[in-house]
Amino acid sequence: MRTRFVVAALVATLGAAAAPAAQEQTGGNAARTGGVGGAAAPEAPAVPTGELALGTVRIRHNTTANGEALPAGTYTVRLTPTTAVPDVVGQTKVYERWVEFSQGGTVKGKEVVSIVPQSEIAGVANDPAPRAGRNKVEMLRNNEFVRVWINQSGHHYLVHLVPMNQGKGN
Repeated sequence: MRTRFVVAALVATLGAAAAPAAQEQTGGNAARTGGVGGAAAPEAPAVPTGELALGTVRIRHNTTANGEALPAGTYTVRLTPTTAVPDVVGQTKVYERWVEFSQGGTVKGKEVVSIVPQSEIAGVANDPAPRAGRNKVEMLRNNEFVRVWINQSGHHYLVHLVPMNQGKGN
C-alpha cells in the first residue's frame, strides 16, 4: 500500500514539474486554440442566395438539361434559390444550385450549376476564364459535354450539358 502511495506522489510531482517546461515549449499557453499556425479556417466566400439573372447564352448544339431535350438556340439563364439535392458530402450547399434556361419567358430546361468563387477558379478549370460579365459555351472531352461558363459578379457559374447524341449506351 505504501509503495502505491509513493509511486502516486512521485508521478504527481514529476507531472507538476513537467507542466512549466511544456508551457515554455508552447509559448506559455497551457492549451492552444484555433487552427495550425494560429490562423482560423477560411470561410467560404459569399454566394448570392436568391434569384439572379446570369445573362444570355447561345448554345450551338442540341443538348439535354436534367435529362430533358434542350435544342440549340439562345437562352436567358437565371440562377434559382433552389439548392441541388442530394447533398454532396464536403460541398457547401449554396455552391450547387439550379439554373433555368428560358426563351421568350418560358422555361425550356433546367440544370445544376456549380458556383466557383473567383479566388478558386484556377484550381477548377484549366481553360482561360471568360472576362467579367461575359460567358462562353464550348464542347469538351471529345464531344462528351457542353460547358456553359458564365463569369459574373466575382463568381463563375459552370453548367455541364450532354449533347443529344452522347447519352449512355450510345
